[in-house]
Amino acid sequence: MGYRVSEDGREFRRILGHYPTGVCAVTAMTGPGNPLGLIVGSFTSVSLDPPLVGFFPDKRSSTWPMIRQVGRFCINVLGDLQQGVCARLASGGERKFDGVDYHLSQLGSPIIDGVLAWIDCELDAVHEAGDHYIVLGRVIGLDLHAEGNPLIFHRGGYNKVIPI
Repeated sequence: MGYRVSEDGREFRRILGHYPTGVCAVTAMTGPGNPLGLIVGSFTSVSLDPPLVGFFPDKRSSTWPMIRQVGRFCINVLGDLQQGVCARLASGGERKFDGVDYHLSQLGSPIIDGVLAWIDCELDAVHEAGDHYIVLGRVIGLDLHAEGNPLIFHRGGYNKVIPI
């Protein structure tokens, strides 16, 4: 029995939406008081030696080219109580960080207050992959930041981890 992926991607998105993903904010600074942020559900560890992580920004993102130009970024692992932060950083416009508290990492990227963990990176490589990029970051520093459970995206909405 054969199958086809629909031209508009709806079926692809519906089926793959059954696989839960964590939600992260990728942050950087273009200058004093000018934070950048984008939300990804595609963050993953890649390599232990050297320590590399990856994520997949959409080619249509207006924020990713600015983060790429900076050449360094911080992955902020959002907690399940940070849906508002997620919505704020996923919105368009230049004032995404209004009402979002943060401090700067050693590399100068925003670490959002209350995230579960942060991973400070230098840009290692970018590869084209269809309508997205594959971004590899070389990990320079990382730490746990707050207690809690991760924000999960599943079947088109936010969910929480429920212990078994």
